[in-house]
Amino acid sequence: MTTTEATGAYTVPASSIVVATDGSEHAGRAVHWAADQAALERRPLIILTLVHGAVMPAAGIGAMSAVYSYSPQDLLDSGQTLAREAIAAARGLHPGLEVTGFAQIGEPRHLLIELSRTVHMIVLGSRGRGLFCSKLLGSVSAAVSRDASCPVVVCRPQRTQQHPAAGILVGADGTPESLPVVEFAFRQASLTGQPLTVVHAVWDAVAAAQGPGPVSPAETALEEYRVLLAESVAGIAPKFPEVEVELRLTRGMAEDCLRDTSGEWSLIVVGRHPVDTFARLVTGAVATAVVERSHSNVAVVPETRSDAGH
Repeated sequence: MTTTEATGAYTVPASSIVVATDGSEHAGRAVHWAADQAALERRPLIILTLVHGAVMPAAGIGAMSAVYSYSPQDLLDSGQTLAREAIAAARGLHPGLEVTGFAQIGEPRHLLIELSRTVHMIVLGSRGRGLFCSKLLGSVSAAVSRDASCPVVVCRPQRTQQHPAAGILVGADGTPESLPVVEFAFRQASLTGQPLTVVHAVWDAVAAAQGPGPVSPAETALEEYRVLLAESVAGIAPKFPEVEVELRLTRGMAEDCLRDTSGEWSLIVVGRHPVDTFARLVTGAVATAVVERSHSNVAVVPETRSDAGH
């Protein structure tokens, strides 16, 4: 195993899976998931501790005006300690994994979004602490999953399951732009040996009146949507014949049909339009809602660009 730490500027290999850590329980789950994923894909794992030069109020007499400040070296030293701890955890899970950890000073959101332009995947916890990736999902996770150029996996707090997870859930809207999202889900199902459920949400008068719910197979009025759903996987499923697939038509808003408040799924995959398109405002809102409300891990996958998206 390669385990190195560095400070300052560092060139991250394009094939890497990057996981941000701050030493919190949430970040620990992210490191665990990222290590498993890197081992499955046989990719290098980069453990990144991003620190920034914050100040904190002093306690006691004069606390209104006094502050404690942290030198850049103090911040880097603390970050390096967290990176080493995370490396040890990843090594314990997968002794043969190539792991590199380092700390860098900077604003977490901006640095991770910049990294997303070149790396394979970014993995985050849903919250953080202290001077590191603080208030994750309130700021960092939400911003990175909304604006990143690569897939972002947010590891959500899990509820205790009384039964095995149902597998992987992905939303499909039937457009060519969403094909990378569906293919990402198929690949994950193949790598992990889990079944895949592909869902298409239909919004109509019945959904408006009754709320979200499954569409009965006996209902023929929505046949065009069943065809659209089948076409969403027609070109991808043959590449992954080992994956057990269920196509599911549901009524309701996409975010309601995809979010998981029970922790039933091991992973939910949702798409998001490119960051400089108007449609991104809609799909970005859906992705954020799914991430915020689910008790399952969520992968936000950028869709491809269409000519109409400019």
